[in-house]
Amino acid sequence: MVLQNPVSAQLPYHRADVKDIMKKVAEWQIKNSGNSSHEHGDLDWTNAVLYIGMNDWADMALRENKTNTYYEWLLNVGRRNSFQVGKSMYHADYIAVGQPFIDMYLKYGDQMMLAPVESRADWVITHPANTSLELDYKKPESLYRWSWCDALFMAPPVYAKLYTVTGKKKYLRFMNKEYKATYDFLYSKQDSLFYRDNRYFNQKEANGRHVFWGRGNGWVIAGLANILRTLKNKDQGHDFYEHLFVEMACRLARLQSPDGYWHASLLDPASYPSPETSATGFISYALAYGVNEGILDKDSFQPVLEKGWKALVDAVDSDGKLGYVQPIGADPRMVTREITEVYGVGAFLAAGCQIYKLCNN
Repeated sequence: MVLQNPVSAQLPYHRADVKDIMKKVAEWQIKNSGNSSHEHGDLDWTNAVLYIGMNDWADMALRENKTNTYYEWLLNVGRRNSFQVGKSMYHADYIAVGQPFIDMYLKYGDQMMLAPVESRADWVITHPANTSLELDYKKPESLYRWSWCDALFMAPPVYAKLYTVTGKKKYLRFMNKEYKATYDFLYSKQDSLFYRDNRYFNQKEANGRHVFWGRGNGWVIAGLANILRTLKNKDQGHDFYEHLFVEMACRLARLQSPDGYWHASLLDPASYPSPETSATGFISYALAYGVNEGILDKDSFQPVLEKGWKALVDAVDSDGKLGYVQPIGADPRMVTREITEVYGVGAFLAAGCQIYKLCNN
């Protein structure tokens, strides 16, 4: 791995084809907003991830196709909820929707889009949770901090965005402190991967390897990409996040299966041989972002991205439905082509926007 200046990797895909498949997937999801393995509220973390990817697609569609359709869809979601965040004061999942709402504030300048998430973050900073990072679902307070790796996608980018929008360093200090605590607790330096939570420290897969969940680590590296998209090089903590991003990217690239997917279990893919598009989408997004920004070496990662994008496209039905999305969970599970979820679509759209930039025609 070598740090480089931003480059065009010239992936062997036509930009028009990338754009067409993204449009098909986005349109299917909008038309089938309730058609997933679970029903979700507008402010649920699942939909927050969809909005994050849809926001990237909306920006691309406006620039390339001169259409405002997808921004209007996002605005309707925000307005009918008065741009509020979720109900739990501390839980990372309930502030995740703040990410797309802050992005809309940056586009439209309406203070109503920013105020609710800023108020929630202010309250949490003023009343920090003094709880352990050991997760126990019987104890709600064990979810008050970022005690599971998914949380590193949900909450930290909100604080990074608030810092850049307001210039208030309290958001950056809080994010750095809490992120580092979770990193120290859940990151395996030996494996360059995150345990999902402390319950998996001593669990083993059928082949005797540790349990490292594909989507769980996808959550983390995609969240790191979102942080790096927000912070400047000079910002406190930037170097830590970039180093971790590169370390995980190199490790994950080596764990891609020959079929192009990252399977549900990273170290025991044979036990979960079916494709899995949520992990593959998040990881492809992050790696493509890294190449686009010159953080990752083009020549090393181009073959990985070629296989990853082909795998994602292969999982899209003719009508635009994205399949093979592992349902909500905390560990590796089996998945079939019929299963879809909104967060998988969000990851697909985010990945597609970065892949598009890497195509040379």
